[in-house]
Amino acid sequence: MNEFQTIEWKKQNGVAHITLNRPDNANSVNLLLAQELMEAANTCDCDPEIRAVLLTGKGRMFSAGGDLPSFIDKGDAAGQHLKDVTAALHTASSRFARMAAPLIVAVNGTAAGAGFSLAVSGDIVFAAESAKFTLAYTGVALSPDGGSSYYLPRLVGLRRAQELILTNRVLSAQEALEWGLLTKVVADDELQSEALAMAERMANGPTQAYGQSKALLLDTYNNNFETQLELESRSIAKLINSPDGQEGIHAFAEKRKPAFKG
Repeated sequence: MNEFQTIEWKKQNGVAHITLNRPDNANSVNLLLAQELMEAANTCDCDPEIRAVLLTGKGRMFSAGGDLPSFIDKGDAAGQHLKDVTAALHTASSRFARMAAPLIVAVNGTAAGAGFSLAVSGDIVFAAESAKFTLAYTGVALSPDGGSSYYLPRLVGLRRAQELILTNRVLSAQEALEWGLLTKVVADDELQSEALAMAERMANGPTQAYGQSKALLLDTYNNNFETQLELESRSIAKLINSPDGQEGIHAFAEKRKPAFKG
């Protein structure tokens, strides 16, 4: 993997650590960050040694969203430039959603715009008590990107999604938890340790079962009931014949802790 300029990357104990690393620019998303995030997501999707992914931000903000000064610099070519940015960002989002490894997000500060979209796309989302959430797009006469228009109606319902998108309401971490955007709110100084503990737990779990479960959940709104039942049947039948599936059922029968290999 190439050396990164806008993200920090490491792989340890089955966990890929991705840290947005533009703290002097509020971890805002420019073209390079979007491209590097895409490269990291591709690696997470393809490397069988990666069994969980932990995403967070460096500094006091998770991400302020799009890097507006870099868009202004493009002048009349801003639209074309944004297509390049979103092509990379959306590929990253798609890989994270479709990969087998669970994505754990640790929201360490304000998540706005595309940062909000990244935050809520996690399979498990922790937020520091001081974190805040706002979409902010329509405040600068833009519309959502990064998948928030997909995730929000599913997470909070259409009415609340409309409110968040159209009014740019700011949610505290506790409000975001109550609305269903988060898994857990933790003390600021405990955020990284709690998120890492979850990532390491997931990295020792049945990775393919996680991946199949993610795929079923992602597609459920697109399928009728019978289609979803058929997909569930095919998925569980495939998994029971896998090494982890056999380990899981035998460990249960033998009343011991399973040792999953992913």
